[in-house]
Amino acid sequence: MSSPHTPAATSRPGDTAASRPGPAAPTADASGTRAPRAPAGQDVTPRRAPRRDAFFDNAKYLAIVLVAVGHAWEPLRDGSRAVSALYMLVYAFHMPAFIVVAGYHSRGFDGSPERVRRLITGVVLPYVVFETAYTFFTRWTDGVPDRPVTLLEPLYLTWFLAALFVWRLTTPLWKLVRWPVPLALVVAMLATVSPSLGEDLDVQRVLQFLPYFVLGLVLRPEHFHLVRRRRVRILAVPVFAGALAVAYWAVPRVTPGWLYHRDSAQELSAPAWYGPVVTLVLFGCSLLLVACFLAWVPGRRTWFTTLGAATLYGYLLHGFVAQVSKYWGWYDPDWLYRPLGEVTVTLVAAAVVTALCTPPVRRVFRWAVEPRLPWAFKR
Repeated sequence: MSSPHTPAATSRPGDTAASRPGPAAPTADASGTRAPRAPAGQDVTPRRAPRRDAFFDNAKYLAIVLVAVGHAWEPLRDGSRAVSALYMLVYAFHMPAFIVVAGYHSRGFDGSPERVRRLITGVVLPYVVFETAYTFFTRWTDGVPDRPVTLLEPLYLTWFLAALFVWRLTTPLWKLVRWPVPLALVVAMLATVSPSLGEDLDVQRVLQFLPYFVLGLVLRPEHFHLVRRRRVRILAVPVFAGALAVAYWAVPRVTPGWLYHRDSAQELSAPAWYGPVVTLVLFGCSLLLVACFLAWVPGRRTWFTTLGAATLYGYLLHGFVAQVSKYWGWYDPDWLYRPLGEVTVTLVAAAVVTALCTPPVRRVFRWAVEPRLPWAFKR
């Protein structure tokens, strides 16, 4: 869920926004300052800006639709085991998929001033804006007028921005160690047996989702080519069918709290040793489902490819719709808890988050999601 750019298709999964230089400007740099004249005889032909990879934009769009649909299903779970099973299935892989892609796009983070500036404008400032906005908004929808504004305890969807900030700052470390993914898994396993970690920056989620981000850092274009083969697409069908059957069986037996990665084992009323075991099992199952999901993602440009470049808008803004839907009683009609109603809720959620990724919405909310602030940084 990186900051959106103008998308364009290419056939190489490795051509990502995080690993390529920005558009070249023959007369001015990104801040508007005229570039110095090149010495005589030096080639000053501007390079064409590398094109975005449609595959990753498609994957991000489809993942954000699943995020919105999952939130829309929450009020329907009590009345339907089928919806609960679908909910558990989606939650098993939709955020891991997002985080793996975010890690892949963070491979170029090296702590340089330009990268830090992008981290501040693309992650930190949106976090401050939306953490404050969600606090005031939920004071109204949740009926908690004294809820404090604090940047240390992410509210609702803003946990992802806090986690992304921490993950990217630690990127040079994971690129340095010899076995980054196993080490990240050990960190996640230890977090599940440490209820004393507290809630600052939603540290449980930061640590328990860390292995997915680190995995994205070590992936290469050829790994994505492997999951996009025709054989993998075919095998993904029985895998998802089997996963749905397991989820249906698990609904009355397993708490979905394990899928949120925000609590320790003790906080989920389980023995401490459950934490590391469940962490390893979920990591394996989630990666299998992520691979199947990516196998179905089209690699060519589609009608939603452009929208995939703006998934951060859909992610942060759809939370307001989800909150107000409960406050205004949109889930009160009984027919919503029957199959036709459940399908309707699904389609409406997909349509809403799609609309929130469109250019008109981006123009209105760019100041909050993609603030520029050239005056705040040195040229």
